[in-house]
Amino acid sequence: MKSIYAILFLSILFVGCQPKPDNSANEAFEKNSKTVISNLEGWQNENLDYSLYSKDFVMLETGFGAPKDSLNLDEMMANDKQMWAIFNFKLLNAPPVLLPGVNADTKLADGSVRYYSSWEVTLPATDSTAAKSGVIQLYESFDFDAEGKIRYQQVYGDFGGLMAHLFNKE
Repeated sequence: MKSIYAILFLSILFVGCQPKPDNSANEAFEKNSKTVISNLEGWQNENLDYSLYSKDFVMLETGFGAPKDSLNLDEMMANDKQMWAIFNFKLLNAPPVLLPGVNADTKLADGSVRYYSSWEVTLPATDSTAAKSGVIQLYESFDFDAEGKIRYQQVYGDFGGLMAHLFNKE
């Protein structure tokens, strides 16, 4: 009987001494998800808060035939301004389902955020043309620095097909 009590005591001691699981990646994901939602709302409302971005921010340029492989924050801000001057944007599945990203080397959650979405992009009417809209399916991911600011962003979608549709004269 003493051996049963000893085994039971040792089992309880062993289980009780286990380290608490590291939940820091999940906590970072939750915090960073709020930043992503704010970012998407800002984009849609043409009022993006660029203080959400790190000073050493990089955006991967994923378009076919892009003149360079990435953009810094100033270049992205100029592109955003140009896009908002031409198009209107509406996130169709708001809020989108945000998913945790993983470190490419370790395959462990790292606080990064990704999502899949549908955006309606509209080329407004002019004096000589009617408004025209198209829906684009996007995949986008965001990596963050230690301060919780967006350090790296990439977005994939058929932008060439969307532009061909919107600017088609037929």
